[in-house]
Order: sequence, then C-alpha cells, then structure tokens
Amino acid sequence: MIRRVNLAGNPNLGVSIAATDKMALAPPNLGEKMVGVIEECLQVPVITTPISGSSLAGALAVGNSRGFLLSKYAFDNEIEIIKKSGLDVKRIPDRLTAVGNIILANDHGALVNPLLSDESINVISETLDVDVVRGSIAKFKINGSVAVATNNGVLVHPSATSEEIKFLEKVMKVPADVGTVNQGTRLVGACTVANSNGVLVGNKTTGPEMARIEESLGFLEGLL
Repeated sequence: MIRRVNLAGNPNLGVSIAATDKMALAPPNLGEKMVGVIEECLQVPVITTPISGSSLAGALAVGNSRGFLLSKYAFDNEIEIIKKSGLDVKRIPDRLTAVGNIILANDHGALVNPLLSDESINVISETLDVDVVRGSIAKFKINGSVAVATNNGVLVHPSATSEEIKFLEKVMKVPADVGTVNQGTRLVGACTVANSNGVLVGNKTTGPEMARIEESLGFLEGLL
C-alpha cells in the first residue's frame, strides 16, 4: 500500500517516523487517526514515544526486524518502552546523534556514515545482526536521509552514480534505483517512511514520483 499524507502539514515524514517490518516509532502527539493511518499502511504496530525527549523519531532512531538503534542521549524510559516490543535496543555511543540520518539499514545490511567509530560499528552489527559497511551516497554521508531501504528495494537520491547504486545493492542485498518525492525533493529518506508492507510519502508527491517509488520499493497495489 502506498499512501500520501502530511503530519500536521509537514511532508518530511522520514524525520518524524522510523519503521521496520516489525514496528514503527512515531511522535507521541500524532493523535489516534494518524496512528491508525500508519498502522493500516505499514501493517505494523506503532509505538508512540519521544526519542531523547524529541518528536524526531525518524532522525534519532533506525532499525530492522531484529532491533533498534537510538541516539546516545535517548532516555532510559524511552528505551524500556521500545524494548516491550521484544526487540533489542541499543544507544550509538558516538557524538553523531542523528542515527536515523546517518545509518541506512534493512534486514540484510547497513550502510553507515564513514565517521562512525569501530565501537559504533560493532553495536550496529550486533543489534541489527547484519554486516555493516562504511560509505556515502552522492557525496553525502547522511545515508539515512538520502535513501530509504526496505527488504524489497532501495530508493536513492537522484545524484547517486551507477557505481554507488551497484555498491548499495551489494550491501543491502536488494535492487536500488533513484527517485524523488514531494515534487522533486531529493532527500528521499528524510521524506519517506517505508517497510516491506507499505510506504508513506508527502501529499505533494507526484504521480511519476509514485510510479518510481513503486518500481524501486516493490509496491504495485496502486495509489491512494
């Protein structure tokens, strides 16, 4: 299922929401209607909680079906809320706190900011149970902002080179292709929320953009 929606007028969904095939993290002030939209589209339960006291769960958290990684400033009570889902939850120890922006992950692999320490690489690998590779996309080190990955495919910033796309496909072990959202926005990871069941994009996303998202991420049920 593909759905166009804004959060209180904000089309940058990937900054506010983090999703995997097991669950989604969302801000506590969304309201029941929007939580219902997310659950219906992504077909997973939604946990509403701040991360590090912030409503930017998509920027401060990233995960896959095995676990979640959070900013090192995440509060203990926030971690306990997420752990109730049965997933492993760990903090990234580095000074780079926007883990959702700097880590791209699915159930098969993770591409991370080259500046992350060996200690953080080990935490990511152990928590998500995947091979972790340092790298960049289109000269950006914010891999989670310039791409969105599911277990079916990856949608990537349109400036990514063919070599980068091939490398990304090797790391994530799924097909990848370039595209935009919200009438030409290139930071597709910051503006998109997706898992293997569905994808949420901003209201201004065009028909051609939706078609590219369908092709890249494997959603073929049509537009809403």
